[in-house]
Amino acid sequence: MSAGIKRKGFLVMMKFFQKLGKSLMLPVACLPVCGILMGIGYILAPAAMAGEVQGFTAGGLAYSIGLFLIKAGGALIDNMSWLFAVGVAVGMADDSDGTAGLAGLVSMYMITTLLSPGAVAGITGHEAAPAFGKIVNQFVGILSGLIGSACYNKYKTVKLPDALAFFSGKRSVAIVTAVVSIVVSVVLLFVWPIIFGALVALGNGIAKMDAIGAGIYAFLNRLLIPTGLHHALNNVFWFD
Repeated sequence: MSAGIKRKGFLVMMKFFQKLGKSLMLPVACLPVCGILMGIGYILAPAAMAGEVQGFTAGGLAYSIGLFLIKAGGALIDNMSWLFAVGVAVGMADDSDGTAGLAGLVSMYMITTLLSPGAVAGITGHEAAPAFGKIVNQFVGILSGLIGSACYNKYKTVKLPDALAFFSGKRSVAIVTAVVSIVVSVVLLFVWPIIFGALVALGNGIAKMDAIGAGIYAFLNRLLIPTGLHHALNNVFWFD
């Protein structure tokens, strides 16, 4: 009996992770166009790769067009965490409704605002840990998407008393998401520096192992492919 329960639990967990992996493909699908735009841009404006600013007069038309394309690609790369918040929320929703994406965005705004360095310093009365300077990241984006989709799936059909009937159903999702995100922010206020430190230590530790580290990364990457979570692992090494 216990073996059957464990097997059922394992299958449910695998189904959840596979759905999460599939939802990660929504924001990841934006990366090819970013690569194309930035690749062409750096061909036209190679000086931009070194951080040189030449302007139209010094660099000419090719440089200006190249820099324009680089900035266009960077607009998505630099905001991948927000794309993950919306993409994961929509992908994990029972019916892929846009309301879930809005809820994911609400959660992301709540968490990143409440845990910004200025807010943390004001709340605690002490200078914020360096980890809060990196609170806008793909990990928090995925977490926000999960919060938004969970609140949507649970409260999309909720019925409130007549006096509050306007907020029934999907209109209640954003409100519930905001409340849940506040609670999550309180937890992350204490936990995030530990998680951030662990992620940085993991990334740096494997990177310093050269060929062996590359092998470990490739092994973990392949191991996570069946669930689609290799994209979450890639974010640790590709971005922050």
